[in-house]
Amino acid sequence: MAQKTHYTAQDVQDFLREGSHTEQRRQDSQELIGLMSEVSGHQPRMWGASIIGFGTYHYTYDSGHSGSAPLIGFSPRKSAISLYVFTGLDEHQHLLQDLGKFKMGKACIYVNKLSDINLKVLQQLMEQTIKFLSEKYQVE
Repeated sequence: MAQKTHYTAQDVQDFLREGSHTEQRRQDSQELIGLMSEVSGHQPRMWGASIIGFGTYHYTYDSGHSGSAPLIGFSPRKSAISLYVFTGLDEHQHLLQDLGKFKMGKACIYVNKLSDINLKVLQQLMEQTIKFLSEKYQVE
């Protein structure tokens, strides 16, 4: 199966300005950009049409499937902000306990607005995810 999400040259700020985002979603996105840039040490880049990612890791699964993905990222979707900041590992589940109001998807955390969650806990999630990915995969 081909990887669907690739790094693109689309400008992050253009995406936020041109998208159908509410003012609250734009403000939350700017705050996430600052936080994720600080935690990851990377500047934001667009991945596909709607994911803002930070850093890159290269993976190869046991099946032979390989590709690249952002270390951490988010997507300011209409219904919620999708956060790509969690490994899903059992040893990191305890970090979700104090996160606040969110829903879990298969590979992401959904929040309506940043004020619904504890940003210190979000930072811990990001740090643990980056640590895990850096130990397991090739990171840029």
